[in-house]
Amino acid sequence: MKSIMSRAMKLLRYAWASPCSIVGLLLLLAGVFSGASVRVVAGVIEVAGGRFAPWVSRLPRCLQFSVITFGHVILADTRTSLACHRVHEQVHVRQYEKWGILFFPLYCGSSLTQLLCGRNPYSGNYFERQACKIDEGRTQ
Repeated sequence: MKSIMSRAMKLLRYAWASPCSIVGLLLLLAGVFSGASVRVVAGVIEVAGGRFAPWVSRLPRCLQFSVITFGHVILADTRTSLACHRVHEQVHVRQYEKWGILFFPLYCGSSLTQLLCGRNPYSGNYFERQACKIDEGRTQ
């Protein structure tokens, strides 16, 4: 019975985060067509390499990234970036499982609040601080 409940909860977490994962899956398609590799690690689809790095470098500076997560999809410019940031990005996956589609406005709202308070919108973001705390605990 416990196994059935565990599977049901896992399925619910995937379903709750699925609107965000769809965004990641659309970007995954772009990644695949640009030569990126795809694999599943710990129940998360990881996409890295290909022409992501040149594509991301053309975005406005405030939108550039080396690794980003959308639901259960992690996108990275290189496998090396992905390996370095996997634990951090897995925290974001858990956040998507908790907040679902609400994660998008909550994340943006946290960044906007930090910006309006004169702080860094990325490093001051509540969700980033949470993920960085896990990173710090891992390296100590």
